[in-house]
Amino acid sequence: MRWVSSRTARGFPSAAWLLQFVYVGRVMVAVVVFVAAAFYFNAVPPETIVILAAAALISVSASTLSFWYTHIRRAEPGMTFLYTQAMTDLVLVTTVVAVTGGADSQFPALYILVITVSSILMPLASSLLITILASLLYLANIVWLNPVELAAVVWLQIAVFVSVALATGFIASRVRVMGAERDVLQQEVRRLRMEAADILKNIHSGVLTVDGGGGIVYANPAARQLLGLPNEPILGRPLRDLVGERVPELVRAIQTTQAGGRKSLRSEGEVQLEQRSFPIGVTTTRIDAPGEETPSVTAIFTDISDQKRIEALRLRTERLEAVAELSASLAHEIKNPLASIRSSIEQLARTAAAGEDEQFLSQLALRESDRLSRLLSEFLDFSRVRVTSARVLDLGAVAEAAVDVVRRHPDCPEQAAIDVQWQPAPMEGDEDLLHRVVVNLVLNALQASSGTARVLVEVRGAVPDDLPLGYVIGPAVLLRVADDGPGIPPELAPRLFEPFVTGRPGGSGLGLAIVQRAVLAHRGVVLVESPPTGGTVFNVVIPSQGTSEVSA
Repeated sequence: MRWVSSRTARGFPSAAWLLQFVYVGRVMVAVVVFVAAAFYFNAVPPETIVILAAAALISVSASTLSFWYTHIRRAEPGMTFLYTQAMTDLVLVTTVVAVTGGADSQFPALYILVITVSSILMPLASSLLITILASLLYLANIVWLNPVELAAVVWLQIAVFVSVALATGFIASRVRVMGAERDVLQQEVRRLRMEAADILKNIHSGVLTVDGGGGIVYANPAARQLLGLPNEPILGRPLRDLVGERVPELVRAIQTTQAGGRKSLRSEGEVQLEQRSFPIGVTTTRIDAPGEETPSVTAIFTDISDQKRIEALRLRTERLEAVAELSASLAHEIKNPLASIRSSIEQLARTAAAGEDEQFLSQLALRESDRLSRLLSEFLDFSRVRVTSARVLDLGAVAEAAVDVVRRHPDCPEQAAIDVQWQPAPMEGDEDLLHRVVVNLVLNALQASSGTARVLVEVRGAVPDDLPLGYVIGPAVLLRVADDGPGIPPELAPRLFEPFVTGRPGGSGLGLAIVQRAVLAHRGVVLVESPPTGGTVFNVVIPSQGTSEVSA
């Protein structure tokens, strides 16, 4: 583990910061005492000068090596290193005290400095060991080197050593504990910040914060992408200048939140980009900070196109159910009287009194009644779309058979190309209903395209990207029918699956409505894509098992 030579660590001076003063102090004490002794050479024995010179030399050498180890090599000071430093200082202090008079010396207080530094840098037990060693050296000094009577002041000095060691060690241990707790808290805060930053960076919702002056303070990558913001630095730039014309509802929501009494606000808007436009849901929250006249506002917004599509699917389903019930009622009510009318006209046409004009009008009435009867049959088919015989089948094989039928249909142009690509896609369903789904979609593509239409029918296992965000369907099969025709007119697109809505002259407008009903009967979903450049794609996603439930 590498250490950082900062001034403080865990609430008290770090080892590196404190040791540098130990090195300087050690050298200064040794050099000052040696210089003082040399200055008073006549009063100091020569052997004392030699001892002090050796002590000064050892102090300088030890301090230089220690400084290289901790500050140049930047190694972590271990317990052995700290014990060595303490022993070096104790030997130096003992030497100084011995040559300056022992108990009468003015330097025993240096022991306290050594004990204090040891208590800060080392555990309490280790600092007590250093204290005992210092006391023994002090006693040995005044007993053997400078024999004096062990007066109370000597024992008081040793008591001071122990008291300083205990007090400093206790305080240092408590500071270490509090510093460790603070480190844990700081690490947790850093972790939370990193997680928050990672979440903000990867979520699909845009997060944007503006200050009281309307300048951008923060924008995550999703916000830049959704709003089409430039890749250049935008912090501090006014939001109105960047997106005022593109998303005016977002700017208004932020300004309303800043000026209004409500702390949060929900709204919707429309993003107008060059390539496309899409709706967004916006939630703005005011951030009141002391000393700020105008609060900051954070806006969270997301593309709600898929939610809108899901809502449209629900409304479409409800309308189809209502129309199906009405169609069934009307068809039953009209079909029997229509049959009576047709029978009566046939009988009138056979009478001898019927002339040429009467015969013509009778034939016209019969043709129109037959057309009306077929329309009523379509109504009944539309209302009776139900899964009546579910079994395990391969949708790819069903599509292949349905396309063969379409190729022989009168509405299929000779130059039309229908390509079928499928992978094994077993599922549980009603083969007749699924056959009608494929036939109606392919015929619809051919009828909407020119004589040289190209239609691609694809069947494979569905993946999550095939469904709108938030729509859960479980294991499913995808049927895709794509054509290269002119596309769906914009005015027709919102009502495409409604009954009786058609863009083809003579069409009943029930083909796609029946497709929708058949897919809903299998608890699936029908999605359509028709870009302005032309071409239409119908995506039908159906659960692989009939017992699967669709939820949104």
